Amino acid sequence: MLSVAKVQRRNAWRYYVRGVAYGDGQRPVGQSLKGAQETAGLPPGRWLGRGLAGLGLMEGAEVSERQLELLFGQGRHPDADRIEQHLLDDGVDPAAARQATVLGQPIEEIEARKQTPLLALDFTFRPQASLIVLWGLGDATTRRVIERAHERAVAQALRWIEDEVAQTRWSSGRGRAKTPALVVAVFRHFDNRDGFPLLHDHCLVLNRVQRRDADGDPVWGAVDTYRLYQYVVAAGTLYTLTMTTEVCEELGFATVPREVTPGLRPVMEIAGVDSELIDWSSTRRRRIEDVLEGLTYTYAQEHGRLPGESACHGLGWQAAQDTRPEKKTPRSLEQLLAWWRASAVLKFGKRMVDGLVQRCRTAGAAIRARVDPHVDTVLAAVDVAAVVSTVRGKFARRHVLAEARRHLLETLRGQEFTRGLDDYIAGLALAAHARQSTVVQPGRPTPAADQLFYAAGFAEPDRWWIAGTDGKPPRESSRYERARVASLAVRNAIRTAPIPPAQQDDAPAATTSAAANTDDQHQDPASAPPHSVDRPGRDAALTPAHRSAAVHAHQQAAMPDVYLGGRTTDPATWLRTPENLERLAAITRAANARRRAIEDGQDPSADPGRPVDRHRQEREQQHRQPGQDQGQGFQP
Repeated sequence: MLSVAKVQRRNAWRYYVRGVAYGDGQRPVGQSLKGAQETAGLPPGRWLGRGLAGLGLMEGAEVSERQLELLFGQGRHPDADRIEQHLLDDGVDPAAARQATVLGQPIEEIEARKQTPLLALDFTFRPQASLIVLWGLGDATTRRVIERAHERAVAQALRWIEDEVAQTRWSSGRGRAKTPALVVAVFRHFDNRDGFPLLHDHCLVLNRVQRRDADGDPVWGAVDTYRLYQYVVAAGTLYTLTMTTEVCEELGFATVPREVTPGLRPVMEIAGVDSELIDWSSTRRRRIEDVLEGLTYTYAQEHGRLPGESACHGLGWQAAQDTRPEKKTPRSLEQLLAWWRASAVLKFGKRMVDGLVQRCRTAGAAIRARVDPHVDTVLAAVDVAAVVSTVRGKFARRHVLAEARRHLLETLRGQEFTRGLDDYIAGLALAAHARQSTVVQPGRPTPAADQLFYAAGFAEPDRWWIAGTDGKPPRESSRYERARVASLAVRNAIRTAPIPPAQQDDAPAATTSAAANTDDQHQDPASAPPHSVDRPGRDAALTPAHRSAAVHAHQQAAMPDVYLGGRTTDPATWLRTPENLERLAAITRAANARRRAIEDGQDPSADPGRPVDRHRQEREQQHRQPGQDQGQGFQP
């Protein structure tokens, strides 16, 4: 999971130098950063990124307090003190000597235009809650595997951003160039502000990169931070997929979907981690949910309706800020591990805590025995395109790529996959199920391929209402729930599509290897036969539709009931199956007809489309029957 925050001038960068670099605590005044880190037992920050070569820094080297102040506070070279003194000794003017250490446009010039300089972006990477519980309560081997996978996943996500995303812009955006070399300062944190386990890394991405000018000389400029924001979700899904897959492969675990918020996308957690342990570690979430309930009630009172999806996100952010606790005193990992274990044993018992890793291995073995380690890329492309088009309407390749990575994590349940398969599925989804919606204006440059937008012709299901539980009001179906139903409808049509005899005779030619297709970067995905399945070892005698149905059964993995938590893409386990859509649509039509009848002043009981509620009729009939105490009140 990945979140982003801005590091700006004035007090914002001091917050990172004094707090984030010190384990999210409040560093004592007058104490050096390195001394405070050593006293508290905290790891020092380290440098990452290919852009370090332009600053004379080494990847993996320790981050000093002065370097942080110069880079993220003043926008100057991390060795500016030595460079400036050397120039002064050579007789250079002090103003010119200082200017020589500035990276790109001076911050003072930006502030003179009444603008707030953006110094860096804080990319915060953290695993799912179940992995955090395993890291905090598992044995030393489990903890080392999770930490190593976390570090590799962060490095891979940053490398992908450098290779595919990072750009620099100048002349108000008229000039652009790729910059596969970022400067990143990484700080490791072990816990949240309540002291419970929360492994996460703060990656401060410097808003300065090097490029070559017209003469070939290196110059420093600003990063296109808007473009970085556009790719945050795709980078976050890459981190989650990479880390989860490595941990599951090395430790024999598997994943299951866990619904955190009704109607929203489930989180793929490690099977075998009890929900009680996740709730024990997620102290911030429980506090946020309590405050969010009051904010939602206030919103409904002010607007006369329940908040929509975008409003829910805003209320969630407000609840998180309102419940943010004060800074804590950082402690070493050894102290935290002892306190976490004591707290968990006291609440759940020693047997439950000691058997956590073994339960996860047992659950993982049961799931892995039922999941085929191959991916049906045809059905994957349908699922990805249907979900993205229903959720977003218009979408770009980055949205499809992020959904393809989610599909791989949900389908393979933590098993390894062919490198580049996510890109292949995204390309197939765009080629087979999307049409370009971006219109190139005459006289204007053609947008880059990754900036083009698309649309798909999938029919979006009608909205329906879902009854509330635990005293909560009913809610409207979310875009994600409607997207899953749209995907199921299209895939069901694919599986039941009649295959002409000519295509049945050519069925063996429709089966290709996923690995071969991903290795061939020049193959056009649209050239594949209809309903072809990229899975090796498929029985060639079956028709493509039958093969799709067979592999679909493997993918969705008929899990034991105990592992069927949350929502999956299997129609048998989906709360709103296609079989129920007609009944839900009838109820919706009846409710709409009743509403229109009331608005027109008609008798809604005369509506023939209104569903009969016998219990309500009996109550109304009893209410209309006069009793011995009725009929003696005020009569108009």
